Amino acid sequence: MTSTVTDFQLNARQTEKLHALYRHLHAHPELSMQEFATATLIEDQLDSLGVEHFRCGGTGVVGVLRNGTGPVVAFRADSDGLPIEEATGLDYASTDTGTLPDGTTVPVMHGCGHDTHVASLLGAAEVLAGNQDAWSGTLVLIFQPGEETAAGALAMLDDGLWDKAPRPEVVFGQHVMPRPVGTVAISSGPVAAMADSLRVAVHGRQSHGSQPQDSIDPIVMAAHMVTRLQSIVSRELDPRKSAVVTVGTFHAGLKENIIPASAEFTLNIRTFDEDVRAQVLSAVRRIIEAEAAASGAPKPDIEEMYRFPQCFNDPDAVPPVVEALRLALGAESVEITPPMMGSEDFGHLGTAIGVPSVFWMFGGTPVAGHEGPGPAPVNHSPFFAPELEGSLAGGVAAAVAVLMSRLG
Repeated sequence: MTSTVTDFQLNARQTEKLHALYRHLHAHPELSMQEFATATLIEDQLDSLGVEHFRCGGTGVVGVLRNGTGPVVAFRADSDGLPIEEATGLDYASTDTGTLPDGTTVPVMHGCGHDTHVASLLGAAEVLAGNQDAWSGTLVLIFQPGEETAAGALAMLDDGLWDKAPRPEVVFGQHVMPRPVGTVAISSGPVAAMADSLRVAVHGRQSHGSQPQDSIDPIVMAAHMVTRLQSIVSRELDPRKSAVVTVGTFHAGLKENIIPASAEFTLNIRTFDEDVRAQVLSAVRRIIEAEAAASGAPKPDIEEMYRFPQCFNDPDAVPPVVEALRLALGAESVEITPPMMGSEDFGHLGTAIGVPSVFWMFGGTPVAGHEGPGPAPVNHSPFFAPELEGSLAGGVAAAVAVLMSRLG
């Protein structure tokens, strides 16, 4: 009798162990590039499976599961949490805190499901480690830190990832999303947008609130910048092109009767096309500097915080992945979708060595639907909580199906 990918799955004991691991990961998230305890936990899990491993990029971990001759395939899971105060009400909700680079203490939550990614990849590794007579080749397991700040993939590459690990013929990855468990969404070509994050420091002149004539008000100036920036997409960009310009933070002043000396805001810009990216970034700088000049203020400081590459699925590598996923999950459970405006640094890993990448989204919402009012909470919400059993079962099944399609 011929085996299929659906024959390879975790048994009841292994599933229970994986659920406990996931609960621990969820309850103890760590901020980007600070995933020290998470990395140690991953190493312990790989040790238990007999998988060789090494640290890479600070808090990144790479496992290498060798099983004779055959293809070399890589699979990536990201591991960092977010500065969000969790409000899910789960009995394993995070109450942990972390420290931002500026020294601020913040609550930390796995608000984007990276705990699900780590647990799913470890579960898939356990399946393959326990069924080595069914496949041959080498699996490179990449547990990447710092995805949320676009620092992790580059840190691993800078630390010699592909000099230390076997070079794969393809790199796979997946991400949990608020769609029904057991389903997958995949794109051919662009998957996620490029992203640029900027910090803008606006310089004014401080004075008493009753003497505005003696000030250069940075709040009014920055408010005009924020408003005018929203005209880039609506009035400067070809309507057939896509871009998003978001002001995510705005800080100024300490007291209501003082016109402060400065204001600061941060920007996040999403684009799919390099020419559009350049056009939008140029317009951002032009508007910010022009508004300062109009106020008679010094030139603002514009600092690049981080950049995300485009996440791109190789069109030739996608069809075999779709076929494997449909065989494992059912044809009706695999949807071909347009790209999303979210961003990922996953693309760096394959691009660095010129091999194709394929990235897909798997479901984390119960099939029966979200029980609370309104739509299911989305990634980066304080209420985001993938349904434990279905999410992990789907994540493991998708990973095993795709890996076995190459290695089986």
